[in-house]
Amino acid sequence: MGDHHHHDHDHDHAPIEEVAAAPIEDRILETAIRELLIEKGVISAEDVHRQIDIVDSRNPALGARVVARAWTDPDFKERLLAHPLKTIQDTFGMDMTTPLELVVLENTPEVHNVVVCTLCSCYPRMLLGIPPAWYKAVDYRSRVVREPRAVLAEFGVTLPDAQEVRVSDSTADLRFLVLPARPEGTEGWSEEALAAIVTRDCMIGTGLPDPAVKRDEAA
Repeated sequence: MGDHHHHDHDHDHAPIEEVAAAPIEDRILETAIRELLIEKGVISAEDVHRQIDIVDSRNPALGARVVARAWTDPDFKERLLAHPLKTIQDTFGMDMTTPLELVVLENTPEVHNVVVCTLCSCYPRMLLGIPPAWYKAVDYRSRVVREPRAVLAEFGVTLPDAQEVRVSDSTADLRFLVLPARPEGTEGWSEEALAAIVTRDCMIGTGLPDPAVKRDEAA
């Protein structure tokens, strides 16, 4: 989706904020479905715990390593954009086995990408782990497609008018990862130092890498 909204009027809505945990009804439903699947032999309790361990082991630091490598290795970046999951698995040894498709969206001086899931909370968990609460909030999901610049401003991101904002809507089968532009002033930095300025929000598109801010301080 393109950016067709110029948000220069006064705000009459609350800014995007973190929200509380899932409603109790959702948690009860999740528990009921999980226990039913285990009772019917579709999955086992061990399968559930194994998957929880895998998800818990994934966090934005993994995605940041991928971004930092793309900034420093043009061949890797080319392969990443063409075949994301295979390239990440081959390069970093991460198990990227999944039925999902991953698309990497590169930010350029002309285009800034933002990711959302308007239906629920589809997210590149294989690289970023658990999504933030605000990503799942109806407020973010509904507004970012209508007024992306206004939402980005609430995250502290103000873009040039000439830079197009593209909002990509995830689906049950498709995930997106934003490849942010490498900031000026980072020439000669090591991959480790570069990865430290790539936050979770940078890879959603609601943040920009800041050479003055380390990832563990901003994520």
